[in-house]
Amino acid sequence: MPARYPRSSGASLHSMQTIGNQIGYKVRNIAHYGQPDIDISLEGEHGTHGTYVTSFSTMDTIRGTVTITAKHDTRFEDIDISFIGTAHTFVDRLTTTPSSCSRSEASHRFLTLKQPIPDSDFPAPRVLAAGTPCTFSFLFAIPEHLLPRACLHKVNSDHVRNMHLMLPPSLGDPSLAGFGSTLLDDLAPEMSKIIYGIKVRIMSIRETDGSVSLVADKLRKVRVKPAFEEQPPLNVDPSDPEYRMRQEKVIRKGLFKGKLGTLTAQGQQSKPLVIPGARTVGTPTITTMAKLVLRFDPADADATPPKLTSLATKIRVSTYYASAPRHSFPVRSTLGYDLTQGVYTENINLSTMCVASAPWIKHAASDNPPTDSPLRRDSGISDCSTLGPDEAFSSGVLQPSKSYKPGSSFYTTEVVVPVALPLNKNFLPTFHSCLVSRVYALILHLGVAGPGVGEPSLHLKVPMQIAAEGSVDGIENARARSVEMSVAREADSMFVPRSVVPPGAEDLPPQYVDFVSGRGVEVVG
Repeated sequence: MPARYPRSSGASLHSMQTIGNQIGYKVRNIAHYGQPDIDISLEGEHGTHGTYVTSFSTMDTIRGTVTITAKHDTRFEDIDISFIGTAHTFVDRLTTTPSSCSRSEASHRFLTLKQPIPDSDFPAPRVLAAGTPCTFSFLFAIPEHLLPRACLHKVNSDHVRNMHLMLPPSLGDPSLAGFGSTLLDDLAPEMSKIIYGIKVRIMSIRETDGSVSLVADKLRKVRVKPAFEEQPPLNVDPSDPEYRMRQEKVIRKGLFKGKLGTLTAQGQQSKPLVIPGARTVGTPTITTMAKLVLRFDPADADATPPKLTSLATKIRVSTYYASAPRHSFPVRSTLGYDLTQGVYTENINLSTMCVASAPWIKHAASDNPPTDSPLRRDSGISDCSTLGPDEAFSSGVLQPSKSYKPGSSFYTTEVVVPVALPLNKNFLPTFHSCLVSRVYALILHLGVAGPGVGEPSLHLKVPMQIAAEGSVDGIENARARSVEMSVAREADSMFVPRSVVPPGAEDLPPQYVDFVSGRGVEVVG
């Protein structure tokens, strides 16, 4: 069958595409040729052109200058200098068509701080003279919380709303993730990004229709590591496959030799890992201690506890992302039917330790917790398979296993587990925003030496929280700000009518009161 097109048609088509690309490239160059050059410099940055990435934290001040140099005389109407925070996500879903997928995207501008520029700083008339640099200074204070209008969608509880109004950390940008000048993987997928930066826009008014047009713009990204305080322990839903707080395992004497007994292991959320504040000198270790409580219920009076072998620990890093605002905290069980949500998970090995020397303590049947004790009480905080009060867990006596024989003795032991984050990854604090969440779990893999058989094992998945300290400068700025606001409130109450303060301003965080009163930097949610 003859060819539909001549053989040379493929080469001709390729040549046409190449010519088209060259024309498009030249058109873009021509469009940018007349634009003014914008240089954004940060005070205190290191290296050439800011190659050393400086981290900023809650209540830190970002100072710098914007220098604009026009290639030819350029008339403008206004220059906008802002500090912005934006979240970008996308979710891919497979469709019925093979080798294709549908994509839903979302973008959320949750923070905009605008730098006021006095009219006296602009040239008169408002024309950027060719070759003459024009410099403007800026100063931004990173807030502790977002304004309420940054999260206006429906949520299931006030706690979810409060978490969404916390400043999220920079995430997903490989050019910024890391510590100081060292770039490290922050374990975020390409489907989620949280970007902060200084954005400069030069606007003019068209003479033809009077509309505002953009002359030039530029974004200088910065790394933000906000402070995150420790949050209450997570409420673990027994039906949530994300976690396993307790597990029972039948230990056998050997093949066809019957049961030795039942081994029960249980964990509990430990104190959080705390990331040091931004611009911390050195490489401090990030550690905490977890505890594993074990119980062995022997099948008969002569049975003794099995020998433990090793305990391996991992930290599971889960980044949830969505193309629609979240009404509650994300859970893995909803991924099957919620087509606007996705999750990316990585497991990072932490350590492996020998636990063969863990001492077993024999207990009489009377040492069992009573049936009506808090250990057995079902509540919104814990389920019947987990220990509720901290003192009950620290006692080291778990509830009997399902195969426990009433009146029998049993054995218990505890294993203290050191947890240290590796320094070759950039771990972010646990956070929940409108579109992106980051959560952690500690995975405990306990090996047991069974007589005459292979090594059985128990596998627990316990919630783990990571918090973050503020920077030294940010903490001092917050303290000074608090004192300043206290003095200002006393003065306002004495000399200024109550109606001067905008409605609702008294309910905002202290650092916003001046902003919404029109005394300082404009804040836009």
